[in-house]
Amino acid sequence: MLILRSIYITLLTSLTLAAFNVNAAENRYVTEDFSTSLRTGPGDNYKVAGTISAGEKVELLSSANKYAQIIDSRGRTVWILLDQLTTEPSAKVRVPELEQQVKELTDRLASVDSDWNQRTTDMRQKVDSSNSVINGLKQENQQLKDELAAAKKKVSEISVQLDDKQRAIIQQWFMYGGGVAGVGLILGLILPHLVRRRKKDRWMN
Repeated sequence: MLILRSIYITLLTSLTLAAFNVNAAENRYVTEDFSTSLRTGPGDNYKVAGTISAGEKVELLSSANKYAQIIDSRGRTVWILLDQLTTEPSAKVRVPELEQQVKELTDRLASVDSDWNQRTTDMRQKVDSSNSVINGLKQENQQLKDELAAAKKKVSEISVQLDDKQRAIIQQWFMYGGGVAGVGLILGLILPHLVRRRKKDRWMN
């Protein structure tokens, strides 16, 4: 009797499936209840085939009335109430995905932060290097200014010395010229007297 009953249930299930509109297999998720009963057929009068955990991912095969035929994670082909399924992943599935997304975003943020720190360090090094070059140029410019001022001072001193020497030379020339002029004047006054005296001496002889 038990064997015949099993055969009868199997045939009835097959006939029932043939009468249903069989849809392409789709993924569904058990709702967030603690557990849901599974049945061997699409009705409350069918034997309970076990339970399934909340949030578990299942594969939808077909539907009839308020029941859906599914394949669970254990590979069982069973029936479950349609309102116990949802197209949205449960928290059991979403939480690990969200955790993975958070981890990826955290890693990316750390990478961006590290890259930004490296760029900031490079920019600071460039700024420090530029400041060093600028300070070096300022020092060199100040040194050139100091050297130019010293050169101008030296030129001024040399110019003063040249002016003094020129004045001394001019004074010497004036002195020499005055001496020559004086000698010439004296000779001019004395020579005529000497010439006259010689003539008188000749006449007297």
